Amino acid sequence: MTASTPATQPQVIVTSFGYLHGQPPAAHLTIDLRQHFRDPHVSPELRYLTAHDEPVGATVWGTSGIAGLVEATAAAVIAFLSGPSAGPVLVADGCAGGRHRAPVFANRLAAQLRASGLTVALHHRDLDKPVVERGRCGR
Repeated sequence: MTASTPATQPQVIVTSFGYLHGQPPAAHLTIDLRQHFRDPHVSPELRYLTAHDEPVGATVWGTSGIAGLVEATAAAVIAFLSGPSAGPVLVADGCAGGRHRAPVFANRLAAQLRASGLTVALHHRDLDKPVVERGRCGR
């Protein structure tokens, strides 16, 4: 890209986050993954890994319903984009700590939207933050 070439503005901005690290970011769609999808944090062998590690992704994608939620979220994004307003659609998806479920989901959603021809910016707000130690049943 040269200095005279304008940067392509994203049509969609996807941000993963952890509820235990603060308020959700502003968004048109906020997806809460805490209660309904398998949490890799509860497995000691996965707790200190992140969405960058294959076993974490496999655990999240092994949860029934998660693929359908990505499909439904992508459909909702497309519905927002068909409206009359200008500007990107903001999607925030969160789990407890922001290191496992949320970034895995965000990566897949961004990939699916890009495959549909959309320009997507992807941010992982809390992926690199330390593991939040929780009680036995923490969500």
